[in-house]
Amino acid sequence: MQSDGTFSWIGETLGNIIRAIVEFLASIFANLFGAMGGFIDGLTRSLGISPSMFSLAILVIGLMLLINGVRAMLRGGIIGGLIWLVLGLLVLSWLIP
Repeated sequence: MQSDGTFSWIGETLGNIIRAIVEFLASIFANLFGAMGGFIDGLTRSLGISPSMFSLAILVIGLMLLINGVRAMLRGGIIGGLIWLVLGLLVLSWLIP
């Protein structure tokens, strides 16, 4: 009978440890996703765009076009840099009212 109590205690202790680990990880990820949601909400609200994945993808594409334009200008490609910058501005002006 004593061994049954010992194994029961070990199982209960192991279960409590696993539960604590799972609750800890769940709280970390909940806070992380909450922070990401707040960031996206603030970003989209300040730009005046909808918080959809399509709008965010277009925003990233527009910013990448602008970055490519600046990089081309720094490398000395004036014409290519201007084309990239104009494309980036067109995409972002289409997105942001």
